[in-house]
Amino acid sequence: MNKVLVVGASGATGKLVVSELLQRNVEVVSIVRASSSLLDTIANHPNYSEIQADVANLSAEELIPHLNDCCAVVSCLGHNLTFKGMFGKPRRLVTDTIKTVTEAIQLLAPLQKIKIILMNTTGNSNRDIPEKPPLSQRIVVTILRYLLPPHVDNEQAADFLRTTIGQQHPSIEWTAVRPDSLTNESKVTAYSVHTSPTRNAIFDSAPTSRENVANFMANLATDPQLWATWKGKMPVIYNDV
Repeated sequence: MNKVLVVGASGATGKLVVSELLQRNVEVVSIVRASSSLLDTIANHPNYSEIQADVANLSAEELIPHLNDCCAVVSCLGHNLTFKGMFGKPRRLVTDTIKTVTEAIQLLAPLQKIKIILMNTTGNSNRDIPEKPPLSQRIVVTILRYLLPPHVDNEQAADFLRTTIGQQHPSIEWTAVRPDSLTNESKVTAYSVHTSPTRNAIFDSAPTSRENVANFMANLATDPQLWATWKGKMPVIYNDV
């Protein structure tokens, strides 16, 4: 049985990722605050366990026991859309957590590489390619870097994986999934995945349901062929219209 660690599991997308993984008979371990426990909603599923803690306060050494036997770490971390969530601490929740996770993996030195699947955004460009978004998008994103700390956090988390972890790390492989305008649907629907955005992320965004994002991320964690296609990349996902 595969084992996956999920951080940000109590969020709107994270809960769906946990559900998708459990449907695939994957052993899921999540890290959530006690006030956000999923134990009741998941009805004590035999393949589900959780660590009740603030992931931002865990050290790499404290994470190591929870990474044992994991094939993947899925991060659905994000900032709450409140004034405190966007401008309060921790300003680099996603980036700092990803750094701690990678440090823990390197200390663990697993025999098989561990996947990191990061939920990101189409507002962040893949500078490995490189991409060149429309001028209007670039102008707005530049402004967002100064006004909205969560956007910078998303950029820095992906950049850390791209530049520090890179493509040939001995213990870690990664991908950063970029949904466009997130929506809520009742079920998984048809969707398409692209190497780069096909639309202006600011002025011509397209819906991407959280259900579809969760489905794709769970598939990345469990499907070796799909993983081989997207590892080291920043796939963009849109609902099919």
